[in-house]
Amino acid sequence: MLDRRNFLKTSALCTGAAALSTTTPSSGKEEIPSRNKGYNYPLPSFKKGSRLVFIGDSITDMKWGRNEKDRNHYLGHSYVYLIASRLGVDMPEAQLDFYNRGHSGNGIQNLRSRWQKDVIDMKPDLLSILIGVNDRRIKKGQTFDSKRWEDDYSHILTQSRKANPDLRIVLIHPFVLKSGWYMTKGGEYPKSRKQIDLMKSIIQKLAQEFKAVQVPMQEVFDAYAKAGDPKQWIWDGVHPLPQGHELIARRWIEEVAK
Repeated sequence: MLDRRNFLKTSALCTGAAALSTTTPSSGKEEIPSRNKGYNYPLPSFKKGSRLVFIGDSITDMKWGRNEKDRNHYLGHSYVYLIASRLGVDMPEAQLDFYNRGHSGNGIQNLRSRWQKDVIDMKPDLLSILIGVNDRRIKKGQTFDSKRWEDDYSHILTQSRKANPDLRIVLIHPFVLKSGWYMTKGGEYPKSRKQIDLMKSIIQKLAQEFKAVQVPMQEVFDAYAKAGDPKQWIWDGVHPLPQGHELIARRWIEEVAK
């Protein structure tokens, strides 16, 4: 005679067995778990073994612990890392090859000076650029030279197209938010935003000329900042927190997939 505890245990086992017997027979092949249902997105297409090079300033860099000889830390922990991790899971058959060429403190002229080594010689299939936030910092009494900035940007894109006519180019718009001491001290934000908006207009023009994909991050951050505290996304007006990098990664994948 079964006591109550053994009866419940036996009943549970029987119920579980019955449930298993009514499921669809296994195909014998383990399925890859589906993507996060809270974020369904189209996947970009790449030829197998494509090399993706990301270049820019500290926002791309995030180099603390980054070491290309150590595959645990070779991408840093910016949006580049998030894009690589997501695409690596969702399209492993593509065997994508990611490289981070961000350098903290860089502006457009810094990129131009190291373009041959860090981009051309890398022979990328896709090139992603995020630059501009450091170029807004100018000496007192000077003005932002938009003509020179455009010329430098156009130069590196021209060199890239010459090296690889089939190169896919992605241009991420620079951004700022009115958050943290960095952007609010001394009333810096209005002037910085004006310069960032000017850079955006230049990038829009260059994107048309070079048939590049655009990732309009200023609009994205503005929208999310209205929904909550701007410091939730960019702590000092310039550098995104992890969730800010996630916003870049999501929008990058969506735009490239188009």
